[in-house]
Amino acid sequence: MSTAIADNHIVSIHYTLTDSEGTLIDSSEGSDPLNYIHGVGGIIPGLEKALAGKVEGDSVQVQVSPEEGYGEVMDELIQVIGKDSFEGVDEIEVGMTFEANTPEGQVQRIVVKAVDGDEITIDANHPLAGVQLQFDVDIVSVREASDEEMAKLAVD
Repeated sequence: MSTAIADNHIVSIHYTLTDSEGTLIDSSEGSDPLNYIHGVGGIIPGLEKALAGKVEGDSVQVQVSPEEGYGEVMDELIQVIGKDSFEGVDEIEVGMTFEANTPEGQVQRIVVKAVDGDEITIDANHPLAGVQLQFDVDIVSVREASDEEMAKLAVD
């Protein structure tokens, strides 16, 4: 009898991720499967919900809304800042990415969206915020996580 995907199970999947137009975003094809522990927030909520109860050998096609994926685009995460905020960077161009610390001390990825003289428009939204996601998933294996694996997770 196959083990069903449930909380505290290690799941291995091969996946292809596309947007609503079918544009390839990411895939595990040609590489090792993605391994995650189900129920601990290691993958986006919409995909995790769709995989619950599935077993090794199942194939699943899942559409994930932004709310169940990387969230909607939040306008407050798009802002204009002065070029002087980029210490030590001589040339700032659209598309460049940087890491910045939030007021809470967390590292946040920002992308340069526009450069207008000394005014730089940055976006701290996840690159897939606001995107309808389409996953094609093949479940490679499912097993219960060991006590050691769960203990390591608690430490990380």
